[in-house]
Amino acid sequence: MNYSRVYTSGQGCLINLVGKTGQAAQISIHAPSQYICTNRERILPDWKQQPFFWVVIVLQQSRYQLVESTLEIETEKERLREIFMRFGCDLAFSLRDRGYLTDLIDPRTGYPLLSHPGVIPHDDTAVVKALLNYPVIKNKCCVLVHPKWGTAVYPSVIISTAPSIMIESSAKDIALAYGWQQMSQQSEFNQRIALG
Repeated sequence: MNYSRVYTSGQGCLINLVGKTGQAAQISIHAPSQYICTNRERILPDWKQQPFFWVVIVLQQSRYQLVESTLEIETEKERLREIFMRFGCDLAFSLRDRGYLTDLIDPRTGYPLLSHPGVIPHDDTAVVKALLNYPVIKNKCCVLVHPKWGTAVYPSVIISTAPSIMIESSAKDIALAYGWQQMSQQSEFNQRIALG
């Protein structure tokens, strides 16, 4: 199946990673979307005194297209959520130890893990659509369409007041501990061929 090519915004960095099993991950850092800025106190009440923060989007390639709800697919979502929660906590605590307010949003609930929950949940899919301009398919839940992976993509979000260069450096270091390697141009080319 061919998917339309979508380009990321010019802001932020893009870190392309690949794991030991060949599954890819992408991390990008962005200024917050207008929706998050407008609803910050309702989503993250502990963050109302923060003048600026970054949104870190973590996309993991799934083994399956995530358009249906089967036992296999729900198990895969839980596996990817667990990887994100471990990675996200390591990144969040690394940045918090340096004095920067950082939190991760639980992809299952939409609420922050390390701060008080707000009155409305965060919507990872809507944020990815707003910041990366990836299309969304509306099923029982909204499903992203990644330009390379199609609907085999699991989105998640970390929010931090740390400088973007520090977030990028820490994310790369922690990714190595998880067996994720930065993709070379040749690896990206080979993955594109493998995905068709």
